[in-house]
Amino acid sequence: MGCDGGTIPKRHELVKGPKKVEKVDKDAELVAQWNYCTLSQEILRRPIVACELGRLYNKDAVIEFLLDKSAEKALGKAASHIKSIKNVTELKLSDNPAWEGDKGNTKGDKHDDLQRARFICPVVGLEMNGRHRFCFLRCCGCVFSERALKEIKAEVCHTCGAAFQEDDVIVLNGTKEDVDVLKARMEERRLRAKLEKKPQGHQKLRQGSLKKPALILERKKTTWLPKAQVGPVVATGSCFEKAGNPGG
Repeated sequence: MGCDGGTIPKRHELVKGPKKVEKVDKDAELVAQWNYCTLSQEILRRPIVACELGRLYNKDAVIEFLLDKSAEKALGKAASHIKSIKNVTELKLSDNPAWEGDKGNTKGDKHDDLQRARFICPVVGLEMNGRHRFCFLRCCGCVFSERALKEIKAEVCHTCGAAFQEDDVIVLNGTKEDVDVLKARMEERRLRAKLEKKPQGHQKLRQGSLKKPALILERKKTTWLPKAQVGPVVATGSCFEKAGNPGG
């Protein structure tokens, strides 16, 4: 017994086994995260910025997003937490001398080298390709590997010497747990900044409200004084007579 055309089917063609789970190509995912803008999906070009959640963007794409919020874009959700250009930090990246991107070949065509990382850690030399955890400092924008941060413990930036705190360290393209921690810090930081602005406004309002009664009192004083002075002058003679009768 055969199929149409006289062919004999094989066992694996007749018996359907369990479907194979399609595995996401980790290398392709890493290439996308570390080489392309999260917002525009274009290849990362300087100036490169990062948000408080550790995502990478082209600065011009962020500016365009902030200026054109009327158009609903599918990728806009990835930057919905960016309300101002102040919410991103321009990164100071160290070039990888082994990277061969943007170099022409013998035919004159240009290509981007995605096999090697474009940037490296300036402290220990690790490539920023997703296989090693990297972070940046909000206070100065310097980027280096997490290994450098742990091995060379210091309270100042390894690259520029700027002082920083734990809250300034942002993990780039971190795990879901990393993003949850960074999001909580971001919300707390913004709430704290909002509360710090409120007392100044209340103080100004309080000062303004205190000035008004003072002006009213001054006005009242000026109106009361003439009345007190005029009273005795216009007093009638009968009043004086009544006051003098007991003496008479």
